Amino acid sequence: MTPLHPFRAGIIGTGFIAPVHVEALRRLGVQVTAICGSTASAGAMAESLGIPEVYGDYDYAALCRSPRVDVVHITSPNKVHVEQALVALAAGKHVVCEKPLGMNSRETARLVRAVRRAGPSGPLLAVNYMCRFFPAVLQMRAMVQRGDLGRIIHVQGHFFQDWLLHDTDFNWRIQADEGGKLRAVGDIGTHWLDTVSFVLGSPVSSVFAALETFHQTRLRPTGPVKTFAAVDRSTLVPYAVDTEDFASLLLKFGKSEHGFSDGVHANVAVSQVAAGWKCSLAVGIYGTKASVRWDLQQPNEIHVGHRDQPNQLLQRGTAGFDTDVSGFTDYPGGHPEGFPDSHKMHYRAIYQYLAGQRPAPVPFATVEDGHDEVRLCEAILRSARSHRWVSIRGPRG
Repeated sequence: MTPLHPFRAGIIGTGFIAPVHVEALRRLGVQVTAICGSTASAGAMAESLGIPEVYGDYDYAALCRSPRVDVVHITSPNKVHVEQALVALAAGKHVVCEKPLGMNSRETARLVRAVRRAGPSGPLLAVNYMCRFFPAVLQMRAMVQRGDLGRIIHVQGHFFQDWLLHDTDFNWRIQADEGGKLRAVGDIGTHWLDTVSFVLGSPVSSVFAALETFHQTRLRPTGPVKTFAAVDRSTLVPYAVDTEDFASLLLKFGKSEHGFSDGVHANVAVSQVAAGWKCSLAVGIYGTKASVRWDLQQPNEIHVGHRDQPNQLLQRGTAGFDTDVSGFTDYPGGHPEGFPDSHKMHYRAIYQYLAGQRPAPVPFATVEDGHDEVRLCEAILRSARSHRWVSIRGPRG
């Protein structure tokens, strides 16, 4: 395996997901040399994680100029993703950007053009749709593409969380001007959409969407708050909510290269107010020969359903998981791998690509994939407002 320790990464952002990037990179041997955020938060994170270069006052341009940074990981709020990625690309740095790639497709198209202008020898931009790299997801993809399930009839699933169940739960993602006009769908639903598109090998071609906001008014702190932090209700002030708490989507997928999942119908429910569900991304894929079901909260297992023989429970690291998946799992069966490991496997694929191992097609989400997800979110908004099926407009990417 190609050593990855020559690469050096800089992190923009200091919120919940930033330490996840740092930990995954260090497990791969990648050096994390720089951190950027507010002066206080960047300094504190640098001290606690032993990161040598600190760029306070959100001076991401200075981080991008550092000769000791090869790859910039963007973990900041959605509204600044595009401008920070453009600065990093202009400085000749590769970029790994959190999802969504931007606030609208007009912005993300600028990133597509910037990467294409640089050409194949220029900087890479990858989007952090890391659910592709759970071994179970890769296994389901292999089963679909081989025809093990037969022709795919339909797909169903959900992505449920409960961290915004109470009206006192607050995060910048709730506000459309900070996180985008789609919140539940844009924040977590896109993970489901990308995962299923990846497994089927098919893009979404049209959508019918219903969006609902249960908490029309919420309470928020007067100062900054960290994701998942506890709050004192007596210190909160009311504000109007302009993003959805939950959604129901009907989907049609386009053609696939392998021919087993052309024109598949799907339905998915997305919620951030589902009590008791912490991070349940569930997928069920139903074909003419068999079905598969998987839930991120039990990430090491796949349920395989049959009509005329006993059902199966496949476990990662044991018989039934393809040898192709073995490159994306490090521990023997019975030693669980989960959320942190999916990031590690994602970054391993990206950094191995940068080191010269360039599979075709690449398994990680590209700038075009990130742009297409934003275009899909815009179609979902149009559908919810018009109460009609909406086609995904224009060419992909």
